[in-house]
Amino acid sequence: MTHLITRRAALALTGSAIAAGSAGAQGIPTQPAPALNLPIERGATLRMLRPVRFVQPDEEVFRANCARFAQANGVEVRVDFVGWEDITQQTAVTANTGAGPDLIIGFNEAPHIYADKLVELTDVAGYVGTKYGGWKAMAQRYGKRAGSEAWLGLPFGASGGPLVWRKSTVNAAGFERPPEDHAGFLRLCQALKAAGKPAGFALGNAVGDGNGFAQWLVWSFGGYLVDENNEVAINSRETIAALEYLKELYATFIPGTIAWGDISNNRAYSAGECHLTANGVSLYFSLKNDAAMRAIADDTEHSLLPKGLAATSPMAGLTLNAMVFKHSRFPNASKALLAFLLETEQYDPWLQANLGYWSQPLNAYSNSAVWNSDPKVSVFKGVMDTTFYAGYKGPISQASAAANADYVMVQMCASVASGQATPQQAAAEAERRARRFFRSRR
Repeated sequence: MTHLITRRAALALTGSAIAAGSAGAQGIPTQPAPALNLPIERGATLRMLRPVRFVQPDEEVFRANCARFAQANGVEVRVDFVGWEDITQQTAVTANTGAGPDLIIGFNEAPHIYADKLVELTDVAGYVGTKYGGWKAMAQRYGKRAGSEAWLGLPFGASGGPLVWRKSTVNAAGFERPPEDHAGFLRLCQALKAAGKPAGFALGNAVGDGNGFAQWLVWSFGGYLVDENNEVAINSRETIAALEYLKELYATFIPGTIAWGDISNNRAYSAGECHLTANGVSLYFSLKNDAAMRAIADDTEHSLLPKGLAATSPMAGLTLNAMVFKHSRFPNASKALLAFLLETEQYDPWLQANLGYWSQPLNAYSNSAVWNSDPKVSVFKGVMDTTFYAGYKGPISQASAAANADYVMVQMCASVASGQATPQQAAAEAERRARRFFRSRR
């Protein structure tokens, strides 16, 4: 999906966004920050690539914000919205050919894969970080080059995947809310299956939901892909215990979750076939805004995934991470656009329009009115405060990104759930696959 924003087109798009920006600026605290020195190149035109929206207002307000930049600076801005599964491939093509978009907002570790092809963004990160109360923990992890203060990417937000559940069903099963321990959570899921209202979690190669579930499962038992020194550590007693638990848990799932993609659980939950899953706020958002689904929305609650053996719920949000390519003829204009989009007048209306689907990377936006707009979305407020991330516990690198993109942990879990491998066999295979990446790309 492509959108070209010229100065003329911008005039027709920005009226409502300007009004929304004025309202959105209220209540967001700021601190003095030295102004950026980014003189925009003469004749600059920009092309941006980013993932397609999961909630319609995401795209609408994002376009309007880019239109405001076009209007203010006389810069044509073309925005292409592409499928989640396509963004990684198109980023690779852009980086390897040295041609294409000036900017890409990709996922998670993408800037770390192509670090030598990118313009450093430390100046922009320093400016907005100073002005808006500092960057949250996960934003710093995904933004900075490991072991340095150099910023390769600018995180724009993260989509959390907490539990989404039908209150009436969980209560009827004898639980006030989903338990935080493994044994209690298994008993709940067994009770839901017995009632014919099962749980379901993605075990397919799903960018958000598949990775999110597999990571939670392993982390909640104390396992991890690599240790602090980037040594592969997935084949551990903790991982095997997690996979043994998965065999029992999977037996309670709605059929078909082995093949679930990122939209599958949305459909199953909306259809009343699944009564407990993990998802971003998009599921609740769609239910709430559909009169025919309002009863399900009213019965829907959110809570963090069970802590298990961890001190806090081990969840890592799917993070939007912006990068500027060295092949761009307009690096200043590119950086100026990113800074503009993170300013209160643009960012807070976008955050509010998303109903918190993309949770903020900057501390000041924790004060956004969106977090008081509906108590059912408040659980998403702290998505980027977590210390967990794809590739935990090691430094983010090309190797960790490649292992995540290859669904090493997801396929390990799926092989056990499907009965194709024992926990011991699956952990050993995951270790073998992970070593390929960490040996050659560390």
